[in-house]
Amino acid sequence: MPSAPSRFFLLGYAPLAACLLLGAGLLWWQPAREISAALVILAYIALCLMFWRRHRHARTAPNLIADALLVAYASQGGQARELAERSAAQLREAGLSCNVLPLNSLDSLQRVRRALFIVSTYGEGEAPDNAARFERRLSTQDMDLSHLEFAMLALGDRQYTHFCGFGHRLEARLRELRALPLFDLLRADRSDASVLRHWQHQLGHISGRSDFSDWQPAPYQSWRLDARTCLNPESSGAPVFQLGLSGPGRALWRAGDIAEIGPQHPLCEIEALLRRLGHDPSQPVEGEQTLAHALAKRRIGEQESSLAGQDISALLALPLLPHREYSIASVPADGTLQLLVRQAHHPDGRLGLGSGWLCRHATLGSDVALRIRPNPAFHGPAHSTPMILIGNGTGLAGLRAHLRERASQPGSRNWLLFGERQRSIDYFFQQEIEHWLTSGHLQRLDLAFSRDQPEKRYVQHLLRDAGDELRHWIDAGAALYVCGSLEGMGRDVQQILVGLLGEARLDELSEQGRYRRDLY
Repeated sequence: MPSAPSRFFLLGYAPLAACLLLGAGLLWWQPAREISAALVILAYIALCLMFWRRHRHARTAPNLIADALLVAYASQGGQARELAERSAAQLREAGLSCNVLPLNSLDSLQRVRRALFIVSTYGEGEAPDNAARFERRLSTQDMDLSHLEFAMLALGDRQYTHFCGFGHRLEARLRELRALPLFDLLRADRSDASVLRHWQHQLGHISGRSDFSDWQPAPYQSWRLDARTCLNPESSGAPVFQLGLSGPGRALWRAGDIAEIGPQHPLCEIEALLRRLGHDPSQPVEGEQTLAHALAKRRIGEQESSLAGQDISALLALPLLPHREYSIASVPADGTLQLLVRQAHHPDGRLGLGSGWLCRHATLGSDVALRIRPNPAFHGPAHSTPMILIGNGTGLAGLRAHLRERASQPGSRNWLLFGERQRSIDYFFQQEIEHWLTSGHLQRLDLAFSRDQPEKRYVQHLLRDAGDELRHWIDAGAALYVCGSLEGMGRDVQQILVGLLGEARLDELSEQGRYRRDLY
């Protein structure tokens, strides 16, 4: 039913409509005039409807923030809309401006620089009602979206033949129009909690702020920190540590899977805080060792004054710290779950929450909250498929796991391209990598150490210079795996690959599962 302003707008024309209808009735016996009157009435009704629709559109048009990040959703039952609003709330908390809109409300993407799409699939691969018109427009428009960076979360149900079909079509079309994906499509089967946590983790990278609350906290297990070794002492960059952890029972994972870590604040700092607040840090708490242990896992904020006067129940009601994600650098046959972690610092000198906990504050032999998240989008290809592995920094962790997994069956063809700062200091796992090269497990190894020569040289330059060999491997059926930083390496490698292979070929490789990325 029309709203009150719309009804008033239509009623303003009621007298004219009545006159026209009366005139048509008086002239009903004259066929020609009857037809003319009917046409006039129909034209008038069409005119009224047109004005009413324009009035309604003007009244409901969203109040958009200029140059804000777009969070667009396609939702049939409301779930995608809810996740879009949650995503926007997390980004706004990090200081970003966001516009949240259903896809059908978008006239064009020409003025959008960065967008997040959260889209459901309706039925057997169809677009939801509030996105169907947008999809039709996008499929017929010929435009250049090379200015647009986007990320996409697709919601679906694997019981349907075309799982996340709309999300796949939308991503493919955006790539066709040269939009640049920030990271690969995430697909959540019936709101898979692990996928939603990973989406949140990526939002943290996009916003530059990882202090958020998990929508669905991970059910961690208790692992023991057995080993911690700095691999690059005296490096001009931040220190990188190799960590070894042992888990309960026989833990299993595959190369490409992710370790979700539940970080903690340093216990000594929490104990001092509780004393200042007038609480006993050693007070036993149900389900925890002490009050200090319980509060160390929670978001306490940057303003200590906000906690003053709060009782223990209020402190325990604080949300848990958000998880941190790290690529697993080992395989189960190694006997330990190994991580490669760079110690991060905030601008004020404070250690990063996750890396500070793992690299500095957690003591050897202590428990670490950890959960293995399957990451099938980065699992390896068949053993017979040649593999090109590209990465920098701690991205070597995920690539090393693949090489160790493939080493269990001799005969695979592998090519590693890796970049870091200085060969003498930052060449992680040098002995192992060079043994693989000597033994033939690595058919080719290309290394770039950016600080070893006046002109900085990065892994993307290695790729550019090996263009002919890259095309030869791809023609022979090779798969491309990229792991490392999104900023810099990830984007530059993508552009080099487009230049060497062409967008159509790269899209084809992605659709075939032969181009996969794990970027952060």
